[in-house]
Amino acid sequence: MAVKTFAAIDVGSYEISMKIYEISPKHGMREIDHLRRSIDMGTDTYTTGKLSYERVDELCRILKEFRTFMDGYKVVGYQAYGTSAFREAENAVILLDQINTRTGIRIVILSNSEQRFFHYKAVAFKEEIFTGTIKSGAAIIDIGSGSIQISLFEDDTLVSTQNLRLGVLRLREHLTHLDVVPSQYEALLNEIIDSQLRVYKKLYLNETYKNVIIVDDYISAIIIKRQKKAAKGKSNKLMLEELLHACNTTPISELARILDVPEENIILLQISGTLLLRIMEMVGAEFIWAPGTTLCDGVAYDYAEKQKIIKPSHDFEQDIITCTRNISKRYRGSKRRGDTMEMISLTIFDSLKKIHGMGKRERLLLRLSALLHDCGKYISIVNLPECSYGIVMATEIIGISEAEQIIIANIVKYNHQDFDYFDHFAEQDELDRTSYLIVAKLTAILRVANGLDRSNRQKVHDIKAALKENELILTIDTDKDIALEKGLFEYSSNFFEEVFSIRPTIKRRDFLSQHKYAD
Repeated sequence: MAVKTFAAIDVGSYEISMKIYEISPKHGMREIDHLRRSIDMGTDTYTTGKLSYERVDELCRILKEFRTFMDGYKVVGYQAYGTSAFREAENAVILLDQINTRTGIRIVILSNSEQRFFHYKAVAFKEEIFTGTIKSGAAIIDIGSGSIQISLFEDDTLVSTQNLRLGVLRLREHLTHLDVVPSQYEALLNEIIDSQLRVYKKLYLNETYKNVIIVDDYISAIIIKRQKKAAKGKSNKLMLEELLHACNTTPISELARILDVPEENIILLQISGTLLLRIMEMVGAEFIWAPGTTLCDGVAYDYAEKQKIIKPSHDFEQDIITCTRNISKRYRGSKRRGDTMEMISLTIFDSLKKIHGMGKRERLLLRLSALLHDCGKYISIVNLPECSYGIVMATEIIGISEAEQIIIANIVKYNHQDFDYFDHFAEQDELDRTSYLIVAKLTAILRVANGLDRSNRQKVHDIKAALKENELILTIDTDKDIALEKGLFEYSSNFFEEVFSIRPTIKRRDFLSQHKYAD
């Protein structure tokens, strides 16, 4: 396979950057150029709720410049993503269309979970250090302009990830509006940060983590400089405390000269460092690793993975599944029930590959829906459909887009109530026809799985599915009485037949006789 030249563009809240890479199976991913241009879009969004047209004009000028560089490198593919400044802007859709028309560059707005997942992939690309760090327990601290993400790893497994609105630009705006002198910044900043971290600690933190992995645009650069002098590429907590003391006691102009950063970045560096230190204190960490990766690195890694140019050593899909299992656990979902629903659903999905026309990503959405199928019981058994929908829509699932989140929410909803057809459906959710059909197909499969475990007693030990003409024969192993499941199976079968024009039927293979025991 020939070398591909790829460009990743990050339209951030405080700057826009582009990295150009050469990607090949033999040499992997190699950065060949990096362009950065300052542009403060976050202040517009976080203070007024809109992006100004002056900022968009400036952005278009930069993107045209980037387009020239892309042409010069003969880039064969690119991805441009906008983050929180676009995500939270009321006029984003209008402006994105203008930008595309004026520059020929299409910007896609990332959901927070997608953005953090790209950052996570970028860190994981540094495989040797990443694997060793997370095996002993680690927290990835991803500090952005509008918010931060705290992702916790235990024994090489991502166990939880949460977003907090404590981004550096957002906090800077808070301090500005408080109208206080710089000498008060430290105390007020700690007070604002601690008010949210206390809630996070109470709800989500059960262990201590000796390592933190920091991803940001400010404090990381300083830490990296010191990493080169530190053993094993790690900097310790004491170094960070000394740096923050200097930020709070040294004149800005002198500090900017010592650290070799622009004066206007000193306050942002101070905020980022304070966030990092407070989180380290909260999780009990002593060691810091700053990999120096950016969103662009994660975008390029994701592109190379999807193009099958490189093969990742870490199982990112399993991280999504593990996090979803933990969400189910938080809402008191039964692990045995979830495992049974997952097993039956995936067996049916795989048996219908030639019929349903869906792929690996839709299979993952079905799997997540099976794990979250009755999470709404935590709030109300009577209003299970709506409560399940509400929980999924309100809960961030790492690596899942907003459109996919809507799909999962509707699957768990219609698993428990009559299905709405498209005209009525479109009034409630922002789904196109393709997404609507995915919801219909996956709901039909999940309903059949639910019907086979109607008693919630996990009677099915194993299941095989065979497609014969217009019939899907589900052969199940069980040593239990399945009269209830057979009696109520027609309800779930009717919708399945409507969607696929195939009738599912149950065939029992007696579990006891199969193992040579008498009834």
